[in-house]
Amino acid sequence: MDQKNGSSFTGFMLLGFSDRPQLERVLFVVLLIFYLLTLLGNTSIIALSRLDPHLQTPMYFFLSNLSFLDLCYTTSTVPQLLVHLRGADKSISFGGCVAQLFVSLGLGSTECILLGVMAFDRYAAVCRPLHYTVIMHPRLCALMASASWFLGFANSSLHTVLTFLVPLCGRNKIDHFFCEVPPLLKLACVDTTVNESELFVSVIILLIPVALITFSYGQIVKAVLRIKSASGQRKAFGTCGSHFTVVSLFYGTGIYIYLQPSNNYSRDQGKFVSLFYTIVTPMVNPFIYTLRNKDVTGAMRKVLCRDYDSR
Repeated sequence: MDQKNGSSFTGFMLLGFSDRPQLERVLFVVLLIFYLLTLLGNTSIIALSRLDPHLQTPMYFFLSNLSFLDLCYTTSTVPQLLVHLRGADKSISFGGCVAQLFVSLGLGSTECILLGVMAFDRYAAVCRPLHYTVIMHPRLCALMASASWFLGFANSSLHTVLTFLVPLCGRNKIDHFFCEVPPLLKLACVDTTVNESELFVSVIILLIPVALITFSYGQIVKAVLRIKSASGQRKAFGTCGSHFTVVSLFYGTGIYIYLQPSNNYSRDQGKFVSLFYTIVTPMVNPFIYTLRNKDVTGAMRKVLCRDYDSR
């Protein structure tokens, strides 16, 4: 590692939205509300999945993993952003930046894989209902969830190391609100074509779950269209539609950030798109899964009524 990246390098400045002081004040209020809603919504999903026996199924096991992941992902960036929005100090230590990139990239990579696993679960539930409990055995569910976390952070380890091996020659002003690969590579004082190519290949590999999702939903649509009952079709499309919406939000923003050429990278657009998938998507995920889900709303009513009766 270049010396100025390590021992004599004190840290980075996250410029964020510092060129727009009025926007910073508005963003602080909005993001604080969104962050609290994210904590409330995802914590509720995890708690309900634990408390209600009817929700202790593979679908809600994976949903609990997704909720925990979203909690960690948002917490890895938003609290620091809120501090920076309210203060003049926009600095982050070198170690803090490394840790933030490793954690946020690891969680993002894990979510890519986990969403593919969740699509397979919906495929098994809709297309193989008689064999569902055999296919989605608890041990297999635990193995697939563990593999998602392992592969996600293995990918993050590789790119974190490669990113911070690039010489920065003393440049330390990151035109972003958290440490992310594209803006960090912009600081490099050498050609980063190799890094960008490796990042592109890695992202392509992480798009493999998209193939699984596409296959799963292709089979699901065929199976649902064969259902003669209109209510049965609505129920199947309801549970699968929630997951497909989450997939579209997550992959749409991720592809925009990581698959566009670096010379087309817009700093302002990049910041707002990053805001979307670091805070908005984790906030809306619980609502997408619960608003039309009678199992979750029913479990919530039972827990609230039980708490009220105990008083």
